[in-house]
Amino acid sequence: MEKTGFGFWEYVRSILTIIVFFITFLIFTPIILFLLLVSFGKASNLVVERIAPLMVRPAFWMSGIRFNVKYHTDSLTSPAVFIINHSSTLDVLTLLALGLPKIRFVAKWEFQYNPIFLILGRLTGQIFIKRQKSDKAIETLKKTHRRIHRDELSIMMAPEGSRKHPGIIGPFKKGPFRMAMDLNYPIVPIYFEGNRQLSKGGTMITKSGELTAHIHDAIDTSDWSLENLEEHIIEVRNHYLEWGGVENDDVEPIA
Repeated sequence: MEKTGFGFWEYVRSILTIIVFFITFLIFTPIILFLLLVSFGKASNLVVERIAPLMVRPAFWMSGIRFNVKYHTDSLTSPAVFIINHSSTLDVLTLLALGLPKIRFVAKWEFQYNPIFLILGRLTGQIFIKRQKSDKAIETLKKTHRRIHRDELSIMMAPEGSRKHPGIIGPFKKGPFRMAMDLNYPIVPIYFEGNRQLSKGGTMITKSGELTAHIHDAIDTSDWSLENLEEHIIEVRNHYLEWGGVENDDVEPIA
């Protein structure tokens, strides 16, 4: 039976988890900066694929969370545009824990207000966009196309844009799908199971339990066009509704 609410010890453990995460982050930051500087930024893939997953392990251990990755595909397609369902602050940890090859994250502009995130994000080639201004966001994404193609990078995006949305699966924005079309990349859906149930959403207060990242088959976008784009977006979102066990959804599918 699923627990509701948070008990005293869950708050205590969550506070300890936050402390452990930030201590771990501070320990690894100079190591990452050193690697990036001496390699002239070429260690970025090492950071996101190997070091980032190591950084979140102590936080998972302290919070009593077991993180699993389940593949529903024979092979991981890369490069690609990876998409996730976004409903919890825990998503940040599970994204880092995945350690996907040559991945770059599309994050909200406000993350750069933290100087450490700003420096590490810029040095590792992460992409920061202003989500409230869709035209500016698309323009920023287009500017990265050449670098992404040149370095054969994959992109991680959340079609819902924000964890604050109506329903279990919120409306999907067009940005990730337009980017997949422009890059001629397939889309790889990842469904996070458990994040919403274990976390309150806007904080790192969590319950102990199990989180699973379900990685599904790549979706070919070679025959997509502006004319049939919305149809394909609705189709992809319907997969997420199915994985989330949503039978009746009255949320507008596209924002």
